[in-house]
Amino acid sequence: MRYEGNIFRPFSEANSYLLQCTVGCSHNRCTFCGMYKDKKFRIRSLEEIKEDIRMAAEAYGDVEKVFLCDGDAIEIETGILLEIIAELKKAFPSLRHVGTYVGPASTLRKSMDELKTLRAAGLTKAYLGVETGDDRLLREVNKGVTYDEMLRAGRNLVEAGINLSSMILLGLSGRGPRSKEHALATAKITNEMAPQYLAALTVTPVPGTALYSKMQRGEFQLLDPFETLEEMKLLFENLTVDNMKFVGIHASNYLPINGTLQKDKARMLETINSVLASRDRSAIRSDSMRGL
Repeated sequence: MRYEGNIFRPFSEANSYLLQCTVGCSHNRCTFCGMYKDKKFRIRSLEEIKEDIRMAAEAYGDVEKVFLCDGDAIEIETGILLEIIAELKKAFPSLRHVGTYVGPASTLRKSMDELKTLRAAGLTKAYLGVETGDDRLLREVNKGVTYDEMLRAGRNLVEAGINLSSMILLGLSGRGPRSKEHALATAKITNEMAPQYLAALTVTPVPGTALYSKMQRGEFQLLDPFETLEEMKLLFENLTVDNMKFVGIHASNYLPINGTLQKDKARMLETINSVLASRDRSAIRSDSMRGL
């Protein structure tokens, strides 16, 4: 298949056909993100996209899952997105899932009617980089939206019937008292947003990013593994959403944890508390295991 630059996807889309609809990210200014820095954002032509779909059908046959790359295909004009989904359904009769990353600002540019129409057409899942509920921290990492705007973007997706995976970043505030503020605020926005999935990753500064430069200057200190688990513990203790799947097995995390809140909350907290009590480094992932 034809791809421009590095291609990224959520780990849950490992078995999906990756269809590049946009090149890069429409925002691409978050201080912690090293993705898409080699690309200038543009939307690929519908003709190119349809040709890729035909090529994929010839190469793969029928597929059930498709992920629309790059950074936020939701930025594409709704009518064009509907044509893309229709073409996918025509090419892949067994298609049951179409997912994409979505930016908060690009999501807010869609009306509720547009989001509902996209869901009815077959857009089943959206991955929203919420990162934190701390309004000040959202500004500092240049997310491009406020707490209220982020919340509205997430709620709009949920209300439109699109399965929402809210992605958050443990350790985003760095070491110090703001770690607690970050955890509490992130629990708050999650409770109010009520996504179907909450996916946690751990901050790993990438060379070339503003956050990495800040760390090099001594202006940002990474949490150690146990401080990161303290942050996760505080998050869990304050999450009240019911029937929400927590996905914490990303490679960046020190302790892989999965479960459904509130059903598995006690078990998940017990796992964290056990490691915090022992301070046993063999119980957590090493940097080599985390791909660092």
